[in-house]
Amino acid sequence: MKRIVLLRLGHRPERDKRITTHVGLTARMLGAEGMLLASDDPGIVKSLEDVVKRWGGDFYVINNVNFKQEVRKWKDEGGKVCHLSMYGVNLPEVTEELKKCEKLMIVVGAEKVPPEIYQLADWNVAVGSQPHSEVAAVALTMDRIAEGEPLEKEFPNAELTIVPMERGKKVIENADE
Repeated sequence: MKRIVLLRLGHRPERDKRITTHVGLTARMLGAEGMLLASDDPGIVKSLEDVVKRWGGDFYVINNVNFKQEVRKWKDEGGKVCHLSMYGVNLPEVTEELKKCEKLMIVVGAEKVPPEIYQLADWNVAVGSQPHSEVAAVALTMDRIAEGEPLEKEFPNAELTIVPMERGKKVIENADE
């Protein structure tokens, strides 16, 4: 089973709450097992944990990590690191390599990314060569890696489940087991 974890760099609590939450939500929906937040924002952790409680799954968030230590630990345990940015090799050129990784850390920044991350990463990947949202970069990369598979995934232990339908909205409240 493929393991993917997201490392969020440079979160600015006063500016990035919504974007960082959306980066985490996107990673969760598309198959990441968790998110490491290289900043101190317990509100982000609480928000994402609430989503997991209500909508299911085992996604975790670890607050206030040291990015260098986390990257080194991941690599020491046999993992690979893919840093998403506007710079580096184009995503289509490395998609097949990324698909083969059994243990992948995806790194995405908010503000200026520390230069060390470019050296620590196995791949620096350009998701387009124009300014863009880190949410879009995570979504595009993870969708290409998974080839759409997580879009049909059901999350265990969900309090709420959406029933797909052409029109209207139907949400089922799952009974406690």
